[in-house]
Amino acid sequence: MLCAASDPDRLADLKRAAVDSRWEVVGGASGIEELAKEVQGWSPDVVVVDASLGPEAAARIRASYPPARVVGVGRVLGADVEVGSLDGVKAAVLDLPPRAGPVIR
Repeated sequence: MLCAASDPDRLADLKRAAVDSRWEVVGGASGIEELAKEVQGWSPDVVVVDASLGPEAAARIRASYPPARVVGVGRVLGADVEVGSLDGVKAAVLDLPPRAGPVIR
């Protein structure tokens, strides 16, 4: 999992809200340009994005690593799921459907 927000303080808040024993928070970005680099570098399954990054955040994630699922904190255009507060981040991650893949028979 990767977290992204527009400033380091908000990023720290997102990371605290997202950390859990069931997954690893591998990185963070405190700007839209840094977000694209981090997503390409880590190829995370899930990216938790604060709405403060702006309307292009989810599109940048999908352009950098299409399989990533996006959890928006606040209104994030193109997110797979949005939550209204940091308290909902873990539940949103757990409720994401598994990534689709090829059918193996």
